[in-house]
Amino acid sequence: MWRSERQTVPFKKLIKEQGVRILTLDIETTAHTVRTWGLFKQNIGLNQIVEPGKVLCLAYKWLDDRKIHFLRADTPNFAETIRDLLSEADYVVHWNGTAFDIPHLQREIIMTGLTPPKPFKQIDLLLTARKQFRFASNKLDWVAQQLGVGAKVKHEGFDLWTACEAGDEAAWKRMEKYNIGDIKVTEGLYLKLLAWIPSSAHIGMFMDRSHCCARCGSTELEQDGYAYAHSQKYLLFQCMECGFWNRGTKKIKQSLTTR
Repeated sequence: MWRSERQTVPFKKLIKEQGVRILTLDIETTAHTVRTWGLFKQNIGLNQIVEPGKVLCLAYKWLDDRKIHFLRADTPNFAETIRDLLSEADYVVHWNGTAFDIPHLQREIIMTGLTPPKPFKQIDLLLTARKQFRFASNKLDWVAQQLGVGAKVKHEGFDLWTACEAGDEAAWKRMEKYNIGDIKVTEGLYLKLLAWIPSSAHIGMFMDRSHCCARCGSTELEQDGYAYAHSQKYLLFQCMECGFWNRGTKKIKQSLTTR
């Protein structure tokens, strides 16, 4: 049996040694400001938008670094900083970031007149939760608590966003705590789900090793059966550190008969 979660510290150390840049991020946004005659089942027209929503703040952390950073959108050169972060990342870890965080951030970049960041791979843990499991809820808070990696920070709700927009510094402190809390549970889930993510970071690609786990870089692999492609056969190995199943790279010769 593989050794559950033993990979966490060695994995982070390996990431740093090999220079693999894995970024976890989470954003908060403002609400749209609109003019409307009612509150129920409204169809809001474009000419009713007073001010569209925008990114309010960003929290982020590099996997091989202990510090979690918090950045308000009113920080000078906010869009340039976003672009630099994404350009530096090999992989970006998030929860629903494919549909939400990344498009919002890229809108901020293009609205400032900047060119796109360097290409990066996305690791959306919400997509993993939906594809691999059947939790009662796919909300970040629920899945994180179910898997024992923590919980989201509680807050007062919509009023917190309103207070931040009004410049309430005490509210901003609470927002920072909340945003940073999401980074903690998201990174925790990434490490917990490492072997389950369909298209996670291929760490083996960065390693100067001929035989190692694609997910965590460990050389502690145990051969267990075979993997079959359409017409080829390969050795199958399970990583003893993270549990990921790795397919060998060499084809197993087979005698084929035809009729």
